[in-house]
Amino acid sequence: MTVPETLSIDTSALPCHYVTLGAEDPLRLDCGTELGDFTVAYQTYGELNDEKSNAVLVCHALTGDQFVGDTHPITKKPGWWEVIVGPGKIIDTDRYYVICPNVIGGCMGTIGPKEINPATGQPWGLDFPVITIADMVRVQAMLLDHLGIDSLFAAIGGSMGGMQVLEWVASYPERVFAALPIATAARHSAQNISFHEVGRQAIMADPDWRNGDYRLHGVRPCRGLAVARMAAHITYLSEAALTRKFGRRLQDREAVTFGFDADFQVESYLRRQGGVFVERFDANSYLYITRAMDYFDLEARYDGVLADAFRGARTRFCVLSFTSDWCYPTEESRRIVRALNAVAANVSFAEIVSDCGHDAFLLDEPEFHRVLAGFLDGAADHRGLPR
Repeated sequence: MTVPETLSIDTSALPCHYVTLGAEDPLRLDCGTELGDFTVAYQTYGELNDEKSNAVLVCHALTGDQFVGDTHPITKKPGWWEVIVGPGKIIDTDRYYVICPNVIGGCMGTIGPKEINPATGQPWGLDFPVITIADMVRVQAMLLDHLGIDSLFAAIGGSMGGMQVLEWVASYPERVFAALPIATAARHSAQNISFHEVGRQAIMADPDWRNGDYRLHGVRPCRGLAVARMAAHITYLSEAALTRKFGRRLQDREAVTFGFDADFQVESYLRRQGGVFVERFDANSYLYITRAMDYFDLEARYDGVLADAFRGARTRFCVLSFTSDWCYPTEESRRIVRALNAVAANVSFAEIVSDCGHDAFLLDEPEFHRVLAGFLDGAADHRGLPR
């Protein structure tokens, strides 16, 4: 596995918007720390209408960022949801004003462990405070306040993005007209916490991690981060998808080598995924964001009654899952739907038949797109947005 050893991700000149928040009213994190004068990087698409009623917040997943609908400035690949976000697409930027911020703790311009700690003049590293999904949403709410947007037409996201959507309705129900949590859960399972711990241990076992201070030494734990990505990527796929794409086919050879090179195509694929990932992501950010996901448990916050998280909300919900998603299986979505039904919420639910696993929400899945478009069009009609 070939990975760059000393690559430094320069986010100081990324083509997106930046805003400094918390100068007058610092952000109080769940861990008890206060942050002031912190930067948030975000991208917007389309135009906000005069009534400020067409704003759509797109919440990204663990390894996503703000470049949801345009070419990524580092990898030069299409935006992670460009199949859905853009002119004339399902989230139509000719109709909606789309906002996608990089989460707190991230590594694409928003404050996180790789940014400079003003108290020391050095990168935060592990001195950065531990964050939660609720902290991410508080920062997004501060961003909307800065933009003068009181109410979102819709909040949408898959995986960790779906957790943020649920948190939005639990914390700011009056600010979300429509919510679309996709392929997600109201609490992180023991299985997912376990996979995250494997990834974190891979990073911390890399000699170049240097107890989180690798930037001070001019190195990065690329091998550990690549292994973490490989382990996680397996959970995003399904057995059927892996078999269809690779099976037991050999990689550029006619027979096994009786060694530990990448004999199989699937091995080569995973190594390539790991190598590419370290070009755009920070190892410490991976630690912080996976921990935020692990801590997410809406049910526990409401004394074990998930329905109470949504009581009184007038938000329209569309909850979506995929049949082959074993990372966030359909039963997790059904738990959310049952909680919403318990408080007589306006909720639609669909389980999409797909053999692509958890990553199906990122792919060209016609039935998923049909349901998504139908719900958004109906909600927009009720919101009074012109077609």
